[in-house]
Amino acid sequence: MFPIRDHNPSGRTPYVTYALIALNVVIFIGYWPLFNDARALNQFFFDWAMIPARVTQMGEYSGLFTSMFLHGGLMHLVGNMLFLWIFGDNMEDRMGHLPYLAFYLVSGMGASLAQVLAGPLSMVPMVGASGAIAGVMGGYLLLFPFARVDILVIFIVFFRIITIPAAILLVLWFATQLFSGIGVDAGNGGVAYWAHAGGFVIGAALTLPLFLRLGGRRFWNMTDGKPPHPEADYTYRRTSIPRVRYPK
Repeated sequence: MFPIRDHNPSGRTPYVTYALIALNVVIFIGYWPLFNDARALNQFFFDWAMIPARVTQMGEYSGLFTSMFLHGGLMHLVGNMLFLWIFGDNMEDRMGHLPYLAFYLVSGMGASLAQVLAGPLSMVPMVGASGAIAGVMGGYLLLFPFARVDILVIFIVFFRIITIPAAILLVLWFATQLFSGIGVDAGNGGVAYWAHAGGFVIGAALTLPLFLRLGGRRFWNMTDGKPPHPEADYTYRRTSIPRVRYPK
């Protein structure tokens, strides 16, 4: 199963999310011809991807950043951009454009470091925005656990769209990444489960100060489709981050 949309409108245009999606697509189109030449593609990824052994043995850290904008195939790109499209706009709305961009980049680089720690001597290149997007998902879980998310369930020839709370989807996704990471050798390639799990935790941790500033659990009373406190007075700053005054 995978999400196709959420029912959680944002209060501002998510310019940074749009720009990140566009940048990933443009970069992918730029090296798309290399997929016809395996040797050239491998060399390209060797130069620009994140390779754990090059970080730990050679001190080359540029791949922690550049790998976030590379993808190993069309479906890899489409899947990541779909998740960013669904969850990114609400995080950008609450954080503001530039703080959200910094949050995204730090989550992505932190996710790459988590993969390095899991397989420090691996020479397998890691590419993809999924670590940064996992950070967005971790923050979304903290801020919008009760938001409704439509997911497409596929079972052989059975297709159905159902709506569930975001918390169920995100917790199941995180648990899958965590237990899959425990069950495989991080140095042998495949899915970068530890980058996903690490990015998710980092994103939640980076979002925690904002969550507390918004009122902690009381913030949920005015979001995610739950009715607001009947006596709460809501005012908005220009940043669209609500200031809530609750009755004593």
